[in-house]
Amino acid sequence: MKRSFVNRAYRDALACFASHHWVLPPNPKWDITDFGLGDFDRVGLTLVNLAAEPEYTEKLMYARLGQATPCHSHARKKEDIICRAGALTLVLWPAKPSPGAALSETLPARINGETQELRTGNPFVLPAGSRATIEPGIWHSFWPATAECIIGEVSTANDDARDNFFLDPAVGRFPGIDEDEPAAVRLLSD
Repeated sequence: MKRSFVNRAYRDALACFASHHWVLPPNPKWDITDFGLGDFDRVGLTLVNLAAEPEYTEKLMYARLGQATPCHSHARKKEDIICRAGALTLVLWPAKPSPGAALSETLPARINGETQELRTGNPFVLPAGSRATIEPGIWHSFWPATAECIIGEVSTANDDARDNFFLDPAVGRFPGIDEDEPAAVRLLSD
């Protein structure tokens, strides 16, 4: 991933956060990724780690229309994905959605604290202020349904290096950086 893309994503996220009156804590830890696929505009996410405690993690994320977070699951992490501004499309699967996998037609999911039966693999939209609770083992993908989206995450302790399992084996959680210009911000992976 080119450093110029990282810098642009950083500036875009800061502008969006400011326009929605989100104030970041001093010296937040930034994580900007194209998931190692080299196409940030199609598969990319800007994350800010707000809290990383032994018991819980809080993140604020930013994505633009057209950017998806690839299908993945966590063995241990339970998380609430919260649409903070804009609208967010999510897709959930009860097990790994591999070709030929026999998956149930529906799965129970908590949306805004209420259990609902959702159709497996069927996209649904969270409006601003709404949240989906994702249990360990649930496969999921998400992307903005609006021009820009601010996404919150509150989860159990987070281990990005060992508890992210992606459907696409080509996905890498932390991309290599091509230093084509000076860094505007340091990343967790730097």
